[in-house]
Amino acid sequence: MTRGLALGALHAVAHIAVAAVRVHSPEALTLPRVLALSVLVLAAAAWAVFDRARTNWLLAAVVAGLVAGVLGVVGQALLVDATELSALGVALTGGAAFTALLVLAPATLGTALGNRLRASPSP
Repeated sequence: MTRGLALGALHAVAHIAVAAVRVHSPEALTLPRVLALSVLVLAAAAWAVFDRARTNWLLAAVVAGLVAGVLGVVGQALLVDATELSALGVALTGGAAFTALLVLAPATLGTALGNRLRASPSP
């Protein structure tokens, strides 16, 4: 649960930051999007390398998606623009699924890498 909440909050903060850039400087949107997605992917992968299989990463990914959806819509509505409650449906379906994928795929690779690093004999 902790991993899902933390990664969901991280993605929500990134989503709000990208939304703020979109409102104030739409022509400079590519780099913030790439950075936001990279931070989430790298955080999930790094956490999984050290955690290995001790976490149910599927559950963490689903929780991260739901948390990111709710916090992203609320944060965007309060801090950036006049996002309405109607945006919550999209955030809890397609947005949550995308976030879950962004957590689960690198976490799976990170878990495999972590297990491989621990299984290899040290000199």
